[in-house]
Amino acid sequence: MEENVRKELETLKGMVLNWKKDYLGWAPPDGGWEYLPRELLEEIETHISPYIRRMYECDYLSPSEVREFMESCYLQVEDLRNTLGEIEAEQLSAKGG
Repeated sequence: MEENVRKELETLKGMVLNWKKDYLGWAPPDGGWEYLPRELLEEIETHISPYIRRMYECDYLSPSEVREFMESCYLQVEDLRNTLGEIEAEQLSAKGG
């Protein structure tokens, strides 16, 4: 993979991480956050996936590189879901105890 492509992927990863951070900040303190991981997934599918597909079509990325990159994006969605669940569990135990 060329260095400029690697830098582009790092920029895209940074965007996904920033989106995830923003979504964490939007979580309501009393629950009801379930839509946030879906929103992050939609951001990835709307903005990142087409860009990565185009990089593949132009032969900048191999199929395995595309798969690896997209899996890393989807892992951020799962991480957001897990983190929000942990925060909610902590808040519930704080209220109950």
